[in-house]
Amino acid sequence: MSLSERLDAARAQNAVPGGRPAPEGNRQVPAATAPSASPAAVTQVEGAGPLERSMAQSRTPNLKVKSTLAPAQAGALPAIDALAQLKDRANTTLFERMGARLNDPNLTQDQLHALVHSELNRVVDEEKVPLTKDERRRLVDELQNDATGHGPLQRLLDDPTITEIMVNGPDNVYVEQAGKLTRSSAHFASEEQLRRIIERIVSRVGRRIDESSPLVDARLADGSRVNAVIPPLAFSGSSLTIRKFSKDPFKVADLVGFGTLSPEMAELLHACVEAKLNIIVSGGTGTGKTTLLNVLSSFIPEGDRIVTIEDAVELQLQQEHVVRLESRPPNIEGKGEISIRDLVRNSLRMRPDRIVVGEVRGGESLDMLQAMNTGHDGSLSTVHANSPRDAIARLETLVLMAGMDLPLRAIREQIASAVDVIVQLTRLRDGTRRVTAVTEVQGMEGQTVTLQDAFLFDYAAGVDASGRFLGKPVPTGVRPRFTDRFTELGITISPRVFGVPITTQRAR
Repeated sequence: MSLSERLDAARAQNAVPGGRPAPEGNRQVPAATAPSASPAAVTQVEGAGPLERSMAQSRTPNLKVKSTLAPAQAGALPAIDALAQLKDRANTTLFERMGARLNDPNLTQDQLHALVHSELNRVVDEEKVPLTKDERRRLVDELQNDATGHGPLQRLLDDPTITEIMVNGPDNVYVEQAGKLTRSSAHFASEEQLRRIIERIVSRVGRRIDESSPLVDARLADGSRVNAVIPPLAFSGSSLTIRKFSKDPFKVADLVGFGTLSPEMAELLHACVEAKLNIIVSGGTGTGKTTLLNVLSSFIPEGDRIVTIEDAVELQLQQEHVVRLESRPPNIEGKGEISIRDLVRNSLRMRPDRIVVGEVRGGESLDMLQAMNTGHDGSLSTVHANSPRDAIARLETLVLMAGMDLPLRAIREQIASAVDVIVQLTRLRDGTRRVTAVTEVQGMEGQTVTLQDAFLFDYAAGVDASGRFLGKPVPTGVRPRFTDRFTELGITISPRVFGVPITTQRAR
Protein backbone atom coordinates (compact mmCIF):
# COMPACT_ATOMS: atom_id res chain seq x y z
CA MET A 1 0.00 0.00 0.00
CA SER A 2 1.42 3.39 -0.99
CA LEU A 3 1.75 6.37 1.33
CA SER A 4 -1.15 8.17 -0.33
CA GLU A 5 -3.38 5.09 0.11
CA ARG A 6 -2.43 4.89 3.80
CA LEU A 7 -3.21 8.56 4.19
CA ASP A 8 -6.63 7.97 2.61
CA ALA A 9 -7.32 5.01 4.91
CA ALA A 10 -6.38 6.94 8.02
CA ARG A 11 -8.42 9.96 6.94
CA ALA A 12 -11.43 7.66 6.42
CA GLN A 13 -11.11 6.41 10.01
CA ASN A 14 -11.01 9.98 11.35
CA ALA A 15 -13.77 11.30 9.07
CA VAL A 16 -17.19 12.58 10.02
CA PRO A 17 -20.31 11.57 8.02
CA GLY A 18 -19.90 14.53 5.65
CA GLY A 19 -16.73 12.97 4.26
CA ARG A 20 -14.32 15.64 5.66
CA PRO A 21 -11.79 15.04 8.45
CA ALA A 22 -13.24 15.41 11.92
CA PRO A 23 -12.18 18.40 13.99
CA GLU A 24 -9.23 17.80 16.25
CA GLY A 25 -11.44 17.69 19.33
CA ASN A 26 -13.54 14.89 17.84
CA ARG A 27 -10.56 12.67 17.08
CA GLN A 28 -9.66 12.01 20.73
CA VAL A 29 -10.67 8.67 22.21
CA PRO A 30 -12.23 9.21 25.66
CA ALA A 31 -10.08 7.88 28.46
CA ALA A 32 -12.84 5.63 29.76
CA THR A 33 -13.27 3.90 26.39
CA ALA A 34 -9.71 4.01 25.07
CA PRO A 35 -8.69 0.44 24.23
CA SER A 36 -5.54 -0.88 25.77
CA ALA A 37 -3.02 -2.58 23.55
CA SER A 38 -3.09 -6.35 23.80
CA PRO A 39 0.19 -8.33 23.82
CA ALA A 40 -0.71 -9.69 20.38
CA ALA A 41 -1.20 -6.18 19.06
CA VAL A 42 2.12 -5.08 20.57
CA THR A 43 3.92 -8.00 18.98
CA GLN A 44 2.30 -7.28 15.61
CA VAL A 45 3.23 -3.60 15.73
CA GLU A 46 6.77 -4.32 16.84
CA GLY A 47 7.26 -6.41 13.72
CA ALA A 48 5.89 -3.75 11.40
CA GLY A 49 7.62 -0.85 9.68
CA PRO A 50 7.79 2.64 11.22
CA LEU A 51 4.75 3.91 9.29
CA GLU A 52 2.63 0.90 10.34
CA ARG A 53 3.72 1.38 13.98
CA SER A 54 2.82 5.09 13.79
CA MET A 55 -0.63 4.34 12.38
CA ALA A 56 -1.20 1.64 15.02
CA GLN A 57 -0.22 4.12 17.74
CA SER A 58 -2.93 6.50 16.48
CA ARG A 59 -5.48 3.71 17.02
CA THR A 60 -4.05 2.46 20.39
CA PRO A 61 -2.95 5.51 22.37
CA ASN A 62 -1.51 3.46 25.29
CA LEU A 63 1.05 1.82 23.02
CA LYS A 64 4.54 3.27 23.46
CA VAL A 65 6.08 4.18 20.14
CA LYS A 66 8.88 6.67 19.74
CA SER A 67 7.47 9.91 18.23
CA THR A 68 9.30 12.20 15.85
CA LEU A 69 7.20 15.17 17.00
CA ALA A 70 7.90 17.60 19.78
CA PRO A 71 6.59 16.35 23.19
CA ALA A 72 3.80 18.92 23.21
CA GLN A 73 2.56 17.65 19.84
CA ALA A 74 3.06 13.94 20.23
CA GLY A 75 -0.02 13.31 22.32
CA ALA A 76 -2.25 15.79 20.48
CA LEU A 77 -1.97 14.89 16.81
CA PRO A 78 -2.57 11.51 15.13
CA ALA A 79 0.50 9.96 13.55
CA ILE A 80 -1.06 10.39 10.14
CA ASP A 81 -0.77 14.16 10.62
CA ALA A 82 2.91 13.64 11.39
CA LEU A 83 3.32 11.96 8.00
CA ALA A 84 1.51 14.80 6.27
CA GLN A 85 3.71 17.29 8.14
CA LEU A 86 6.79 15.37 7.03
CA LYS A 87 5.71 15.69 3.39
CA ASP A 88 4.90 19.38 3.85
CA ARG A 89 8.27 20.10 5.45
CA ALA A 90 10.15 18.20 2.75
CA ASN A 91 8.22 20.02 0.00
CA THR A 92 8.84 23.41 1.58
CA THR A 93 12.55 22.72 2.05
CA LEU A 94 12.86 21.53 -1.57
CA PHE A 95 11.21 24.67 -2.98
CA GLU A 96 13.36 26.89 -0.75
CA ARG A 97 16.56 25.23 -1.96
CA MET A 98 15.78 24.89 -5.65
CA GLY A 99 13.62 27.98 -6.23
CA ALA A 100 13.64 29.08 -9.88
CA ARG A 101 15.65 26.02 -10.95
CA LEU A 102 12.40 24.03 -10.92
CA ASN A 103 11.25 26.10 -13.93
CA ASP A 104 14.63 26.49 -15.61
CA PRO A 105 14.01 26.12 -19.38
CA ASN A 106 17.65 25.17 -19.92
CA LEU A 107 17.18 21.91 -17.98
CA THR A 108 15.77 18.88 -19.76
CA GLN A 109 13.10 16.82 -18.01
CA ASP A 110 15.63 14.06 -17.24
CA GLN A 111 18.12 16.55 -15.77
CA LEU A 112 15.41 18.20 -13.67
CA HIS A 113 14.17 14.85 -12.35
CA ALA A 114 17.69 13.75 -11.44
CA LEU A 115 18.37 17.06 -9.67
CA VAL A 116 15.11 16.94 -7.70
CA HIS A 117 15.61 13.28 -6.80
CA SER A 118 19.08 13.87 -5.33
CA GLU A 119 17.91 16.97 -3.45
CA LEU A 120 14.91 15.13 -2.02
CA ASN A 121 17.12 12.32 -0.75
CA ARG A 122 19.20 14.89 1.15
CA VAL A 123 16.06 16.52 2.56
CA VAL A 124 14.69 13.18 3.80
CA ASP A 125 18.09 12.31 5.31
CA GLU A 126 18.08 15.56 7.29
CA GLU A 127 14.61 14.81 8.70
CA LYS A 128 16.08 11.70 10.41
CA VAL A 129 12.74 9.90 10.37
CA PRO A 130 13.04 6.09 10.65
CA LEU A 131 11.70 4.67 7.37
CA THR A 132 12.06 1.31 5.69
CA LYS A 133 13.68 1.18 2.27
CA ASP A 134 10.32 0.79 0.49
CA GLU A 135 8.69 3.56 2.53
CA ARG A 136 11.55 5.91 1.78
CA ARG A 137 11.35 5.18 -1.94
CA ARG A 138 7.58 5.76 -2.00
CA LEU A 139 7.94 8.99 -0.05
CA VAL A 140 10.60 10.32 -2.41
CA ASP A 141 8.55 9.27 -5.47
CA GLU A 142 5.42 11.05 -4.20
CA LEU A 143 7.39 14.17 -3.31
CA GLN A 144 9.03 14.14 -6.73
CA ASN A 145 5.60 13.87 -8.41
CA ASP A 146 4.51 16.92 -6.42
CA ALA A 147 7.64 18.87 -7.37
CA THR A 148 8.10 17.99 -11.06
CA GLY A 149 5.13 15.85 -12.10
CA HIS A 150 1.40 15.90 -11.65
CA GLY A 151 1.13 15.08 -7.96
CA PRO A 152 -1.94 12.99 -7.01
CA LEU A 153 -2.93 12.75 -10.68
CA GLN A 154 0.22 10.90 -11.70
CA ARG A 155 -1.10 7.41 -10.99
CA LEU A 156 -4.31 8.26 -12.88
CA LEU A 157 -2.29 9.46 -15.86
CA ASP A 158 -0.25 6.24 -15.75
CA ASP A 159 -3.39 4.05 -15.75
CA PRO A 160 -4.12 3.10 -19.40
CA THR A 161 -7.75 2.22 -18.62
CA ILE A 162 -8.56 5.83 -17.65
CA THR A 163 -9.50 8.01 -20.64
CA GLU A 164 -10.43 11.28 -18.91
CA ILE A 165 -9.64 12.97 -15.59
CA MET A 166 -11.90 15.70 -14.16
CA VAL A 167 -10.79 17.70 -11.12
CA ASN A 168 -13.56 19.76 -9.48
CA GLY A 169 -11.56 21.48 -6.77
CA PRO A 170 -8.90 19.88 -4.55
CA ASP A 171 -11.22 17.30 -2.93
CA ASN A 172 -13.24 16.02 -5.91
CA VAL A 173 -11.52 14.04 -8.67
CA TYR A 174 -13.54 12.00 -11.18
CA VAL A 175 -12.32 9.66 -13.91
CA GLU A 176 -13.82 8.06 -16.99
CA GLN A 177 -13.23 4.34 -17.44
CA ALA A 178 -14.97 2.23 -20.10
CA GLY A 179 -17.17 5.22 -20.91
CA LYS A 180 -18.47 5.53 -17.33
CA LEU A 181 -17.76 8.27 -14.77
CA THR A 182 -16.62 7.28 -11.26
CA ARG A 183 -15.17 9.21 -8.35
CA SER A 184 -11.49 8.59 -7.63
CA SER A 185 -9.85 8.39 -4.21
CA ALA A 186 -7.16 10.83 -5.41
CA HIS A 187 -7.27 14.33 -3.94
CA PHE A 188 -5.05 17.35 -3.46
CA ALA A 189 -3.78 18.52 -0.09
CA SER A 190 -4.92 22.07 -0.80
CA GLU A 191 -6.05 24.52 -3.45
CA GLU A 192 -2.46 25.81 -3.59
CA GLN A 193 -1.14 22.36 -4.58
CA LEU A 194 -3.76 22.08 -7.33
CA ARG A 195 -2.89 25.55 -8.63
CA ARG A 196 0.80 24.63 -8.64
CA ILE A 197 0.13 21.55 -10.79
CA ILE A 198 -2.02 23.57 -13.23
CA GLU A 199 0.61 26.30 -13.57
CA ARG A 200 3.32 23.70 -14.20
CA ILE A 201 1.30 22.09 -17.00
CA VAL A 202 0.44 25.31 -18.83
CA SER A 203 3.89 26.90 -18.45
CA ARG A 204 5.51 23.95 -20.24
CA VAL A 205 3.63 24.80 -23.45
CA GLY A 206 4.15 28.56 -23.22
CA ARG A 207 0.70 29.37 -21.86
CA ARG A 208 -0.20 31.24 -18.68
CA ILE A 209 -3.04 31.21 -16.19
CA ASP A 210 -3.75 33.87 -13.57
CA GLU A 211 -6.54 36.18 -12.40
CA SER A 212 -6.31 38.23 -15.60
CA SER A 213 -6.47 35.10 -17.78
CA PRO A 214 -8.30 32.52 -15.62
CA LEU A 215 -8.94 29.85 -18.25
CA VAL A 216 -6.58 28.11 -20.64
CA ASP A 217 -6.29 25.25 -23.15
CA ALA A 218 -3.01 23.36 -23.05
CA ARG A 219 -1.58 19.88 -23.59
CA LEU A 220 0.65 17.34 -21.90
CA ALA A 221 3.87 16.03 -23.41
CA ASP A 222 2.04 13.02 -24.89
CA GLY A 223 -0.53 15.28 -26.60
CA SER A 224 -3.31 14.78 -24.04
CA ARG A 225 -5.73 17.72 -24.03
CA VAL A 226 -5.87 19.94 -20.93
CA ASN A 227 -8.40 22.59 -19.95
CA ALA A 228 -8.07 24.58 -16.72
CA VAL A 229 -10.29 27.18 -15.06
CA ILE A 230 -9.32 28.92 -11.82
CA PRO A 231 -11.13 31.28 -9.44
CA PRO A 232 -12.87 33.67 -9.68
CA LEU A 233 -14.48 31.88 -12.66
CA ALA A 234 -14.35 28.48 -10.90
CA PHE A 235 -16.38 29.17 -7.77
CA SER A 236 -15.75 25.92 -5.85
CA GLY A 237 -12.02 25.68 -6.54
CA SER A 238 -9.80 25.31 -9.59
CA SER A 239 -11.14 22.97 -12.28
CA LEU A 240 -8.84 20.80 -14.39
CA THR A 241 -9.94 18.48 -17.22
CA ILE A 242 -7.48 16.14 -18.95
CA ARG A 243 -8.51 14.07 -21.95
CA LYS A 244 -5.85 11.41 -22.25
CA PHE A 245 -4.52 10.24 -25.58
CA SER A 246 -3.02 6.81 -26.04
CA LYS A 247 0.78 6.75 -26.04
CA ASP A 248 0.44 4.31 -28.95
CA PRO A 249 -1.99 6.03 -31.38
CA PHE A 250 -5.02 3.98 -32.36
CA LYS A 251 -4.94 2.54 -35.85
CA VAL A 252 -7.83 1.56 -38.09
CA ALA A 253 -7.62 -2.07 -36.91
CA ASP A 254 -8.13 -0.87 -33.31
CA LEU A 255 -11.29 1.06 -34.23
CA VAL A 256 -12.64 -1.94 -36.11
CA GLY A 257 -11.90 -4.09 -33.06
CA PHE A 258 -13.72 -1.63 -30.77
CA GLY A 259 -16.75 -1.69 -33.07
CA THR A 260 -16.39 2.01 -33.92
CA LEU A 261 -15.98 1.18 -37.61
CA SER A 262 -16.96 -1.83 -39.68
CA PRO A 263 -14.33 -3.32 -42.05
CA GLU A 264 -16.44 -2.23 -45.05
CA MET A 265 -16.69 1.33 -43.77
CA ALA A 266 -12.94 1.43 -43.13
CA GLU A 267 -12.26 0.31 -46.68
CA LEU A 268 -14.55 3.01 -48.09
CA LEU A 269 -12.99 5.78 -45.96
CA HIS A 270 -9.49 4.64 -46.97
CA ALA A 271 -10.49 5.00 -50.61
CA CYS A 272 -12.04 8.42 -49.94
CA VAL A 273 -8.81 9.76 -48.41
CA GLU A 274 -6.71 8.25 -51.18
CA ALA A 275 -9.00 9.86 -53.80
CA LYS A 276 -8.52 13.27 -52.12
CA LEU A 277 -12.13 13.79 -51.12
CA ASN A 278 -12.76 16.55 -48.58
CA ILE A 279 -14.00 14.97 -45.36
CA ILE A 280 -15.66 16.52 -42.30
CA VAL A 281 -15.78 14.44 -39.09
CA SER A 282 -18.88 15.45 -37.13
CA GLY A 283 -19.84 14.56 -33.58
CA GLY A 284 -20.57 15.76 -30.08
CA THR A 285 -18.10 16.36 -27.28
CA GLY A 286 -16.11 13.27 -26.33
CA THR A 287 -17.25 11.14 -29.26
CA GLY A 288 -13.71 10.51 -30.57
CA LYS A 289 -13.49 12.99 -33.44
CA THR A 290 -9.76 13.64 -32.98
CA THR A 291 -9.04 9.91 -32.73
CA LEU A 292 -10.90 9.24 -35.99
CA LEU A 293 -9.17 12.22 -37.63
CA ASN A 294 -5.84 10.63 -36.68
CA VAL A 295 -6.88 7.35 -38.28
CA LEU A 296 -8.10 9.04 -41.46
CA SER A 297 -4.87 11.04 -41.74
CA SER A 298 -2.91 7.77 -41.57
CA PHE A 299 -4.38 6.93 -44.99
CA ILE A 300 -2.69 9.97 -46.60
CA PRO A 301 0.14 8.81 -48.90
CA GLU A 302 3.70 9.41 -47.72
CA GLY A 303 4.53 11.67 -50.67
CA ASP A 304 2.00 14.36 -49.71
CA ARG A 305 2.96 17.54 -47.84
CA ILE A 306 0.59 17.90 -44.86
CA VAL A 307 -0.07 21.08 -42.85
CA THR A 308 -1.94 20.58 -39.56
CA ILE A 309 -3.59 23.51 -37.76
CA GLU A 310 -4.81 23.22 -34.15
CA ASP A 311 -5.53 25.26 -31.03
CA ALA A 312 -3.34 22.90 -29.00
CA VAL A 313 -1.31 20.25 -30.87
CA GLU A 314 -3.10 16.91 -30.43
CA LEU A 315 -2.89 15.09 -33.75
CA GLN A 316 -0.33 12.31 -33.92
CA LEU A 317 0.38 11.96 -37.63
CA GLN A 318 2.82 9.22 -38.59
CA GLN A 319 3.91 10.66 -41.94
CA GLU A 320 7.34 12.24 -42.32
CA HIS A 321 6.46 15.40 -44.30
CA VAL A 322 4.22 17.20 -41.78
CA VAL A 323 4.17 20.88 -40.76
CA ARG A 324 2.40 21.36 -37.42
CA LEU A 325 0.98 24.80 -36.65
CA GLU A 326 -0.52 25.87 -33.31
CA SER A 327 -2.54 28.99 -32.53
CA ARG A 328 -1.33 31.47 -29.92
CA PRO A 329 -3.44 33.33 -27.34
CA PRO A 330 -2.87 37.03 -26.62
CA ASN A 331 -0.12 38.00 -24.19
CA ILE A 332 -0.61 39.76 -20.87
CA GLU A 333 -1.04 43.07 -22.75
CA GLY A 334 -3.77 41.61 -24.97
CA LYS A 335 -1.54 41.55 -28.06
CA GLY A 336 0.16 38.96 -30.21
CA GLU A 337 -2.80 36.62 -30.75
CA ILE A 338 -2.55 34.27 -33.75
CA SER A 339 -5.91 32.64 -34.48
CA ILE A 340 -6.81 29.46 -36.33
CA ARG A 341 -8.10 31.67 -39.15
CA ASP A 342 -4.71 33.37 -39.47
CA LEU A 343 -3.01 29.98 -39.67
CA VAL A 344 -5.45 28.64 -42.28
CA ARG A 345 -4.79 31.69 -44.47
CA ASN A 346 -1.04 31.34 -44.00
CA SER A 347 -1.10 27.62 -44.77
CA LEU A 348 -2.28 28.37 -48.32
CA ARG A 349 1.13 29.96 -48.95
CA MET A 350 3.00 26.90 -47.71
CA ARG A 351 2.34 24.71 -50.78
CA PRO A 352 0.26 22.09 -48.90
CA ASP A 353 -1.07 18.93 -50.54
CA ARG A 354 -3.40 18.38 -47.59
CA ILE A 355 -4.67 20.77 -44.92
CA VAL A 356 -5.84 19.18 -41.67
CA VAL A 357 -7.66 21.50 -39.26
CA GLY A 358 -8.16 19.99 -35.80
CA GLU A 359 -11.55 21.68 -35.44
CA VAL A 360 -13.41 24.56 -37.06
CA ARG A 361 -15.37 26.60 -34.54
CA GLY A 362 -15.42 30.12 -35.98
CA GLY A 363 -14.74 32.26 -39.03
CA GLU A 364 -11.88 30.00 -40.13
CA SER A 365 -14.53 27.68 -41.59
CA LEU A 366 -14.96 30.12 -44.49
CA ASP A 367 -11.23 30.05 -45.23
CA MET A 368 -11.27 26.26 -44.93
CA LEU A 369 -14.11 25.95 -47.45
CA GLN A 370 -12.34 28.32 -49.84
CA ALA A 371 -9.18 26.23 -49.56
CA MET A 372 -11.17 23.07 -50.38
CA ASN A 373 -12.63 24.84 -53.42
CA THR A 374 -9.32 26.20 -54.74
CA GLY A 375 -7.21 23.14 -55.39
CA HIS A 376 -6.49 21.84 -51.90
CA ASP A 377 -8.47 18.64 -52.24
CA GLY A 378 -8.19 15.94 -49.61
CA SER A 379 -8.53 18.32 -46.67
CA LEU A 380 -9.80 17.02 -43.32
CA SER A 381 -11.43 18.72 -40.36
CA THR A 382 -13.89 18.19 -37.49
CA VAL A 383 -16.99 20.06 -36.36
CA HIS A 384 -19.35 19.77 -33.39
CA ALA A 385 -22.76 18.54 -34.59
CA ASN A 386 -25.23 15.75 -33.77
CA SER A 387 -26.04 14.60 -37.32
CA PRO A 388 -24.82 15.13 -40.89
CA ARG A 389 -27.70 17.55 -41.51
CA ASP A 390 -26.80 19.46 -38.34
CA ALA A 391 -23.18 19.56 -39.52
CA ILE A 392 -24.25 21.42 -42.66
CA ALA A 393 -26.28 23.90 -40.60
CA ARG A 394 -23.37 24.33 -38.19
CA LEU A 395 -20.96 25.11 -41.04
CA GLU A 396 -23.41 27.73 -42.32
CA THR A 397 -23.46 29.39 -38.89
CA LEU A 398 -19.66 29.30 -38.59
CA VAL A 399 -19.23 30.92 -42.01
CA LEU A 400 -21.54 33.75 -40.92
CA MET A 401 -19.20 34.27 -37.92
CA ALA A 402 -16.48 35.29 -40.37
CA GLY A 403 -18.18 38.69 -40.59
CA MET A 404 -18.75 38.54 -44.33
CA ASP A 405 -22.17 39.69 -45.49
CA LEU A 406 -22.82 36.65 -47.70
CA PRO A 407 -26.28 35.45 -48.80
CA LEU A 408 -27.27 32.09 -47.35
CA ARG A 409 -27.53 30.47 -50.78
CA ALA A 410 -23.93 31.43 -51.60
CA ILE A 411 -22.76 29.88 -48.32
CA ARG A 412 -24.68 26.68 -49.01
CA GLU A 413 -23.26 26.46 -52.52
CA GLN A 414 -19.75 26.84 -51.06
CA ILE A 415 -20.42 23.99 -48.61
CA ALA A 416 -22.02 21.73 -51.22
CA SER A 417 -19.11 22.30 -53.60
CA ALA A 418 -16.35 21.94 -50.99
CA VAL A 419 -17.42 19.06 -48.73
CA ASP A 420 -17.64 15.57 -50.22
CA VAL A 421 -18.18 13.30 -47.20
CA ILE A 422 -19.47 13.72 -43.63
CA VAL A 423 -18.56 11.03 -41.09
CA GLN A 424 -20.88 11.15 -38.07
CA LEU A 425 -19.66 9.91 -34.67
CA THR A 426 -22.02 9.27 -31.75
CA ARG A 427 -21.41 8.32 -28.15
CA LEU A 428 -24.13 5.79 -27.37
CA ARG A 429 -25.73 5.39 -23.96
CA ASP A 430 -23.70 2.22 -23.29
CA GLY A 431 -20.55 4.39 -23.31
CA THR A 432 -19.24 3.17 -26.68
CA ARG A 433 -18.31 5.51 -29.52
CA ARG A 434 -19.59 4.47 -32.93
CA VAL A 435 -19.65 5.87 -36.45
CA THR A 436 -23.39 6.12 -37.01
CA ALA A 437 -23.38 7.53 -40.55
CA VAL A 438 -21.16 8.03 -43.57
CA THR A 439 -22.96 10.56 -45.74
CA GLU A 440 -22.24 11.95 -49.20
CA VAL A 441 -22.85 15.64 -49.92
CA GLN A 442 -24.34 15.45 -53.41
CA GLY A 443 -25.05 19.10 -54.25
CA MET A 444 -27.91 21.58 -54.21
CA GLU A 445 -31.60 21.17 -54.97
CA GLY A 446 -33.22 24.58 -54.84
CA GLN A 447 -32.21 26.10 -51.50
CA THR A 448 -31.32 22.76 -49.87
CA VAL A 449 -28.01 20.89 -49.67
CA THR A 450 -28.78 17.28 -50.62
CA LEU A 451 -27.30 14.42 -48.62
CA GLN A 452 -27.24 10.68 -49.26
CA ASP A 453 -26.28 8.09 -46.63
CA ALA A 454 -23.85 5.35 -47.66
CA PHE A 455 -23.74 3.75 -44.17
CA LEU A 456 -26.08 3.97 -41.19
CA PHE A 457 -25.90 2.41 -37.74
CA ASP A 458 -28.40 -0.39 -37.22
CA TYR A 459 -30.16 0.43 -33.95
CA ALA A 460 -32.77 -2.30 -34.62
CA ALA A 461 -30.31 -5.02 -33.52
CA GLY A 462 -31.08 -4.16 -29.88
CA VAL A 463 -28.81 -4.54 -26.85
CA ASP A 464 -27.26 -7.47 -24.98
CA ALA A 465 -27.71 -8.40 -21.31
CA SER A 466 -25.11 -5.83 -20.23
CA GLY A 467 -26.83 -3.00 -22.13
CA ARG A 468 -24.27 -2.86 -24.97
CA PHE A 469 -25.64 -2.15 -28.45
CA LEU A 470 -25.44 -5.18 -30.73
CA GLY A 471 -25.83 -3.18 -33.93
CA LYS A 472 -23.12 -2.07 -36.32
CA PRO A 473 -22.86 0.33 -39.27
CA VAL A 474 -24.41 -1.29 -42.33
CA PRO A 475 -24.53 -0.12 -45.96
CA THR A 476 -27.74 1.45 -47.23
CA GLY A 477 -27.30 -0.19 -50.61
CA VAL A 478 -26.99 3.18 -52.40
CA ARG A 479 -23.71 3.59 -54.25
CA PRO A 480 -22.32 7.14 -53.70
CA ARG A 481 -21.60 9.28 -56.74
CA PHE A 482 -18.03 9.87 -55.61
CA THR A 483 -17.19 6.24 -56.47
CA ASP A 484 -16.96 7.42 -60.09
CA ARG A 485 -13.86 9.31 -58.99
CA PHE A 486 -12.41 6.06 -57.66
CA THR A 487 -12.75 4.56 -61.12
CA GLU A 488 -11.05 7.55 -62.75
CA LEU A 489 -8.08 7.28 -60.35
CA GLY A 490 -7.84 3.50 -60.57
CA ILE A 491 -8.87 2.95 -56.93
CA THR A 492 -10.74 -0.30 -56.46
CA ILE A 493 -12.99 -1.31 -53.58
CA SER A 494 -14.48 -4.72 -53.00
CA PRO A 495 -18.14 -5.35 -53.93
CA ARG A 496 -18.98 -6.25 -50.30
CA VAL A 497 -18.59 -2.57 -49.27
CA PHE A 498 -22.07 -1.77 -50.71
CA GLY A 499 -23.85 -4.90 -49.60
CA VAL A 500 -27.36 -5.65 -48.37
CA PRO A 501 -29.47 -2.50 -48.02
CA ILE A 502 -30.54 -1.43 -44.54
CA THR A 503 -34.25 -1.95 -43.88
CA THR A 504 -34.90 1.49 -42.41
CA GLN A 505 -33.73 4.13 -44.89
CA ARG A 506 -33.34 7.57 -43.34
CA ALA A 507 -35.92 10.00 -44.59
CA ARG A 508 -34.57 13.06 -46.36
